[in-house]
Amino acid sequence: MQTDLEHQIHDQFSRRNFLGQAGLGVGAAALASLLPRQTLASADQPSGTGGPHFAPKIKRVIYLFQSGAPSQLETFDYKPKLETMWGQNLPESVRNGQRLTGMSAGQSSFPLAASLFKFAQYGRSRAWVSELLPHHTKIVDDVTFIKSMYTEHINHDPAVTFIQTGNQIGGRPSMGSWMSYGLGSENKNMPAFVVLLSKGRAGDQPLYAKLWSNGFLPSTHQGVIFRSGPDPIFYLNNPAGIDKTSRRNMLNTLARLSQDQYKHVLDPEINNRVQQYEMAYRMQASVPETLDIASEPGYIFDMYGPESRIPGTFAANCLLARKLAEKDVRFIQLYHQGWDQHFNLPKDIKTMASSVDQASAALIQDLRQRGLLDDTLVIWGGEFGRTNYSQGKLTKDNYGRDHHPRCFTVWLAGGGIKKGFTLGQTDEFSYNITKDPVHVHDLQATVLHLLGLDHEKLTFKFQGRRYRLTDVAGKVVKPILA
Repeated sequence: MQTDLEHQIHDQFSRRNFLGQAGLGVGAAALASLLPRQTLASADQPSGTGGPHFAPKIKRVIYLFQSGAPSQLETFDYKPKLETMWGQNLPESVRNGQRLTGMSAGQSSFPLAASLFKFAQYGRSRAWVSELLPHHTKIVDDVTFIKSMYTEHINHDPAVTFIQTGNQIGGRPSMGSWMSYGLGSENKNMPAFVVLLSKGRAGDQPLYAKLWSNGFLPSTHQGVIFRSGPDPIFYLNNPAGIDKTSRRNMLNTLARLSQDQYKHVLDPEINNRVQQYEMAYRMQASVPETLDIASEPGYIFDMYGPESRIPGTFAANCLLARKLAEKDVRFIQLYHQGWDQHFNLPKDIKTMASSVDQASAALIQDLRQRGLLDDTLVIWGGEFGRTNYSQGKLTKDNYGRDHHPRCFTVWLAGGGIKKGFTLGQTDEFSYNITKDPVHVHDLQATVLHLLGLDHEKLTFKFQGRRYRLTDVAGKVVKPILA
């Protein structure tokens, strides 16, 4: 019985033989890809699975990942009980012996800290929102809040890696890579998977390329970072002395050489590399046009906020995410660091919330007014939650919060998702889930489902085992589906 890899080798070998015998070769096929799109039978980057398993609800995903873990207690999970028990020790009946991180496990007490920020209910849905997020109050009737997310991982690196790749250890394909592999690209001139990093926000927890890696999937499915500045993608522009014609001739020659190499080696990555070179060639024209926001009208910048005029900020990246959605990019991943507030939380979280509030809400409003929200899924959230007790000294105006994997909040909006809905409940302390728990694998399975992909069928055989994004777990969260 042939493996997935053997099938790929057989298919690619047969196709290359046919092209060679027909006198075309890879170079001529690449030239054919430069013809108008309507003359092509399919996009340049086909799926590895033949397309969706059933009719999809959405075409694309925008993931606004808040790296460092925003506190649910200062954002969306209002707990008045903590106000009445301020400073008292966390009851052992609530903690129930659950493990703590090494940063607070040695504390002699765990004093409960209520949020210093006021909460109120908004919209027809009467959703609770902190005063830190005034612009979010305008979109509560567009989103579903999941207040019962949980994970097993208590430290940043494994938790971030897990929510992005489905495994706590690096080397697995990211969610965006799985989607690229399962569905291919809708725009042959743009990558299916684009990554945007907020500049100048290194934070306490670094981000690594493993989070947008293709892992063991073909390298054409790796996330492509778009940076701010004159060179958004390294080595994309032609070097001095090389014009477009020279570049085209070089690629044609390289394709012919690669075809000869492939005949002897039968390594699929040879063909993948040629595809990447061809994609880079086409992106020379498409990327600068997409990243040019100078032509955006003034009211759009006003909607996203003043920082949207500064390349590389979260606000500017949210605006770019909308432009990439218009270009049919399949998966758009934003990373925004700085949410790891172990100390001085009231001051630091105010800064962080201000940096994302207006732009996050504006993205929803902008997609909606352009008719894009109906076939786009937007996700907002971090890797886990924060403790209800103070890490370190608790005062009336200052405290910190440690990591808390047992419950946290994310929100989703867009195609196939209920509007103005809240799923899940936590206890009076925001420590344990009391209703409708949602595991990280459940969230991943649901995202794939909205794209028309069965998470149990989207697999890739590697080293003798069939892998999937959700590993051996996960179920679609049906209550949030429209």
